[in-house]
Amino acid sequence: MTDIKPNIASSVSCCTCATRLTEVSRFGQSEKPFPQDRWLECCPRAICGRCIYDNPRFNSYCPYCQISNIDNILPPGLKDPPSYAASTAAGAVFNSSPPPYAPTVADRKPLDSLNEKSAPQDDEPVEDVLHFLNHAHDSINSLSLRYGVPASALRRANNISSDHLIMGRRTVIIPGQYYKGGVSLSPRPIEGEEEEMRKAKIRRWMVACKVHEYDVALLYLQQADYDLELATSQYFADEEWERAHPAEERRRGKTIIGQDNNLRAKRRR
Repeated sequence: MTDIKPNIASSVSCCTCATRLTEVSRFGQSEKPFPQDRWLECCPRAICGRCIYDNPRFNSYCPYCQISNIDNILPPGLKDPPSYAASTAAGAVFNSSPPPYAPTVADRKPLDSLNEKSAPQDDEPVEDVLHFLNHAHDSINSLSLRYGVPASALRRANNISSDHLIMGRRTVIIPGQYYKGGVSLSPRPIEGEEEEMRKAKIRRWMVACKVHEYDVALLYLQQADYDLELATSQYFADEEWERAHPAEERRRGKTIIGQDNNLRAKRRR
């Protein structure tokens, strides 16, 4: 171990704690003096006595060069690393030119399924797939990952300008240009086919009769046992009767109310 001269210590810092050697305390909490500062033989660096006290290995070890000036016995079975001369001589065998390059199927880069520009161009077109939505789990991003279809392709195939508009859809189309499986991951309605048919009849009745009240549509269809034509004809028949008798019931009601009011006025007198 090489000690540091006092005139040099004023401009040198410890390489482990980055503290000037003149500012490092020489006594610890136990009032015992720290070892002397060490100047490394392998590189122009120094280690203060406080760091040597905290880590006695720094007495013979350089943390930068990672070498020790004390010969250590290697563990059993561990050999010395090969020299650079041996590796250089062995590398002379590989000076010959490499074999000619022949592209194979394995060398081709895989297509990115989520990139719209990497759509496979096949001669045989594949039909689109219908996916019934489960709004608790399905979104544009989740469908893109499940089917391996770019999100922009899903939006364009379903004419969706914003992702939140999918909440108003019951189904979406998976373009066959990107999805070659041909099998839908949700081929049937989530609530069942019978429930889907019942809701479809309610929507068709509301559109045909131009009625926006859901309860009214449900009442007519329940009375007709969900016979769409019968429920529609009953509604139009009721509309025709109300048009044929618009004023009689209203006038009779107003007359009765007026008579009752007159009788009450006479009684008060």
